Amino acid sequence: MLVAGAGEAGVRLAAALRENGYAEPILLVGEEAHPPYQRPPLSKAFLSGTAGDDALALRSPEFYQEQDITVQTGVRVEDAVLDADGRGTASLSDGTTVAFDRLALATGARARTLPLSGSDVHVLRSRDDAVRLRLALEHAKRVVLIGAGFIGLEIAAVARKRGIEVVVLEQQPRLLSRVAAEPLSEFLLSAHRGWGAEFVLGAGVAAVEPDGVRLADGDFVAADTIIAGVGAAPEIGLAQRLGLACDRGVLVDAFCRTSNPAVVALGDCAAQPHPHRPGASLGLESVQNAGDQARAAAATLTGRPAPPRAVPWFWSDQGDLKIQIAGVSDGHDRYVVRGGEGGLTVLYYRAGSLIAADAVNRPGDFMAVKRALAAGKTIAPENVADLERPLKTLVTEA
Repeated sequence: MLVAGAGEAGVRLAAALRENGYAEPILLVGEEAHPPYQRPPLSKAFLSGTAGDDALALRSPEFYQEQDITVQTGVRVEDAVLDADGRGTASLSDGTTVAFDRLALATGARARTLPLSGSDVHVLRSRDDAVRLRLALEHAKRVVLIGAGFIGLEIAAVARKRGIEVVVLEQQPRLLSRVAAEPLSEFLLSAHRGWGAEFVLGAGVAAVEPDGVRLADGDFVAADTIIAGVGAAPEIGLAQRLGLACDRGVLVDAFCRTSNPAVVALGDCAAQPHPHRPGASLGLESVQNAGDQARAAAATLTGRPAPPRAVPWFWSDQGDLKIQIAGVSDGHDRYVVRGGEGGLTVLYYRAGSLIAADAVNRPGDFMAVKRALAAGKTIAPENVADLERPLKTLVTEA
């Protein structure tokens, strides 16, 4: 078994294959020089310095040895030749070849970069990125962050806690406009401003200069450290060379099968069926999704029944805020806000049914929605605002 990619999805797939009784050799091939590690702490505890290198390891060296899983780092799968039954030979970047009986793509994603010339701009995707950025923040006095997505906001919170001046430039008129409703955008904007961060919304970036950023309207924002948090792009080059169907990711079905049923794809490189919009697909970048797809792909590869589809969930730590998301809000036609002191919950609906929720410092609300969605139940929108009643008591049949 050859797994192209040694991140969260690849490691979890190898573990799930062994749990399913797969006894053949498993080779994980990862482009980075480091053993498999966790990415979520990179923009949180690792960047802030509260977690060290040891905290990043996905599994211990003993795990791979005991499970007969070989991890080859510092090399990538460049291409492969497939037989009709899924067997084949892969060409690696070090010039060697590997024969395999089945192939899995867990190639992940790469940080998007700005199409601008100028001085060095930091991104945060890999462990090496995080090490470089952590060192830069030790000496930074004024940071400009281009992009106000979750990663950008997490970095902003870490920088402000260090006492660094922070200016966030966001091209859209509000934060998280593609993934969250306006009440959450305003709540987070207010929180970050309260911590001392500056925001310029609707800001187009024209150029990156040695000592700052030039905006499209001619204004100049000075900085000694510039960071781009403008999202990630799935790594689909290998899939395209294999002739697999791709559209903002490697297209897969609910069982992680690609357009070639003998090849599976999972994790950040994969685009799976959209839960609310028939015929559409979407990528889900999360630890939970990597684990769930790993179990589905392992079932496919070993001929076992696929596990039921789980409720997607995500989280983001920003300062003293814990943002937890259950479900996928994309495609909603209504939202309802559950306010209150120090927290916020936004519930999303489509055609009258609950489909997702964003909860800030509301773990009870998050769990109530997650469990309701898993059980195919709903929460009547007209009852949400009543803070006297725990959200879990408002769950009803759909």
